[in-house]
Order: sequence, then C-alpha cells, then structure tokens
Amino acid sequence: MKDIIWKLLRQHISKGQLIGFAIANLIGLTIVLLAVQFYRDVRPVFNDEESFIRKDYLIITRTVTGAGAIMGNNTDFTEEDISDLEAQPWCRQVGRFLNSDFAVDARLGVGGGHAMHTQFFFESIPDEYIDVDPAQWGFSPNRPSVPVIISRDYLSLYNFGFAATQGMPRISEGQAEVIPLEFTLSGNGIRDDMPGRIVGFSNRLNTVIVPQEFMEWANKRYGSGEPQLPQRLIIEVNSPGDIKIEKYMEEHRYEIAGDKMSSSKANYFLTVISGIVIAVGILISLLSFFVLMLSIYLLLQKNTRKLQDLLLLGYSPAQVSRHYITLVVVLNAVVLVLAIVLMLIGRLAYMDMIRAFGVNGSSVWVAILVGLLIMGAITVGNIHAIRSKINALWLHEK
Repeated sequence: MKDIIWKLLRQHISKGQLIGFAIANLIGLTIVLLAVQFYRDVRPVFNDEESFIRKDYLIITRTVTGAGAIMGNNTDFTEEDISDLEAQPWCRQVGRFLNSDFAVDARLGVGGGHAMHTQFFFESIPDEYIDVDPAQWGFSPNRPSVPVIISRDYLSLYNFGFAATQGMPRISEGQAEVIPLEFTLSGNGIRDDMPGRIVGFSNRLNTVIVPQEFMEWANKRYGSGEPQLPQRLIIEVNSPGDIKIEKYMEEHRYEIAGDKMSSSKANYFLTVISGIVIAVGILISLLSFFVLMLSIYLLLQKNTRKLQDLLLLGYSPAQVSRHYITLVVVLNAVVLVLAIVLMLIGRLAYMDMIRAFGVNGSSVWVAILVGLLIMGAITVGNIHAIRSKINALWLHEK
C-alpha cells in the first residue's frame, strides 16, 4: 500500500528541479565548509603561539623623537591618556607596566660558576595578562624566589655573542630554565641576594617580566615608594588588526611594540575574507533552500486533488507527508556527504602549502559540525513546510 501511495504522489516530481536544488545546495555548503576549514587551518600562521601570554593584546609606548630625547620630553602615560584608551570601542582593558625602582644585579651560573654577571632590570604587568602555571608564577617574602619571563633575544645575545667569544657553552631554552640564576637587589641601604628561575621566553616582550606582587613588594622595600606613571601599556583589544586602532595610535603618536600589528592585520583580513566567503556560501544554500521549497509547493499544488482524496480515505497527514519528508531527508543527507567529501578534497589541495609554514592544520570536525547544523536547519525547515501545507489541506477537508 505504501508503494502504491508513493507511485501515486511522485508522478509530478520534477527530477530537474531536485537536481538543480541539490547542485546549488552542494555548491553553497561546500563553499561554507571549505572556508571554515581553511580559516582554521591558516589562522595559526598569523598567530604567535606563546602559551604564557595572551594573544589579543598590544603593547604601546610614546614615540621618542630625536629632538624630544635631547630636550627630555616626558614619555609617561597620564591617567587621562589611559582613560581615553579605555573609552575606545575596540579596547577591553588597559594594564600598566610597572618598572623596578631599585638596582638589580644578575648572575647566571653555568658549569659550577657564574658565566655572566650584569646589571639588570625588571618590569611587571597585571597577572591576568599572563598565562603561566600558578605553581611557577607568584612570590612570597617568606620564601623569596623570583620567577621571570625574558625575551628570547637575551638568550640569543648570550649564545651568539657572549658565549661564542668567551668560549662558554651555548644553552637551549630548556637548559636555561634549570640553570642557577641569582639576583642582588639593593636600595634604601638594603642589599639582598635572591634566587631566580626562568619560567618562559617571549618573542614579543623585549623585557624581563616578574610577578606584580613581587614588584610591588620590592619597590616598597628597595625603592623610593613614590607612585610611578607607566611608560608602557598593555592593551587587551577586541580585534588586534582593526584599522581604527592603527589610526588612533598614529593620531596620538603612540608606537606598537614588535610586529604585532602587522600579523594582526593579516589575521583581521583573513577573518573578514573568510566571513565574506562563508556569507556567500550560506546565501547560496539559502537560495537553494527556497528553490526546493518552491519545487515542493508546486509538487503539492499539482497533487492537491490526490492528497485530498488520500486524506478523505482516512490517511493521516503524517502518513501522506512521510514520503515527501523521506525524499527531502535523503536528498539533504546526500548533499551533506558530498559536500564533506569535496571539502576534504579541496583541503588536500592546499595543505602542502600550509605545511610549508610549519603548520599541520586543524581538526576537520568543526567544519563537519557546521555542515550538520546548516543541513539540519534546512531539513527542519523543509519538513515544517511540508507538514504545514498538508495539515492545511487536511483542515480544509474537515
């Protein structure tokens, strides 16, 4: 009996319309999946993966000109400057760099002795900008030990400058983290020796970062105790590559440290372009959805008399609509599977270029989940439209 009903209802089905819907939806969905996967695969190329420092930030200073340096122009940031930054729509929060207000000597031990002895300096930023294991990051005056994050440039200077000319052994980052480090802190007639340890290296912070609580304690003990205006700021932003940020910095004569703005701009444009491509793919999918809906409505309109007869014979709306729903579900499932296959084929075409940048790509499950959500929404919309149309015929007959 089910086969008879299906043979009766499928007489006016247009294979050309269904194929047109399937092709359009396949193109749109493939574009969406490929754009999502490409964005996830390429994005690490533009991101500096330093796990202990947050990525959505910028470090700024005032521009120092030749005349300004000679005349001693102030490079501090006032509270008004900071308030103006915090009021910008792209700014989430502003953190202040705190400088050491005391003398620091550092000694690095290699081979049982002190390989290097130099004057040093410290800076700190609020701990919420640092992502380090709490067991390694922190300070207690009762058990004094200073954890530091230093610039990789300092290690390079030792390896290829000092060590190369003095016949000292070169050290890796892993070795540097276990080599004895000792600081001498002095000021206000007080002089203390304190052990230290390196907990990380940074490409973007050309400084020596210590915990905020240590800096506040040490400045009170060894420094003048007077409040300091920051000379550098760390800003958490919504989108580091936003062109409005660069314009603001130019207008206020601020400098952004390192190449963060350049890489962020590339990342920003990647996000924008990927968003446009995804929007085009979704638009094509939506248009194909309406094409299918139009085809179904035309099909139901042509079969109106047959549908009414079946309803009068006692068939429920669910029984009558089941065949159309099965057709839609199968068709959408085939489109989803083909779109995933095409996405994987397209990904193979560009992955060799991505691997040249030392990136292995991201998992494809997020893109597949996006495809499932889109096709799920389209299928639910199709089913709802079919049931609504047949229920309307059933109510009319009643």
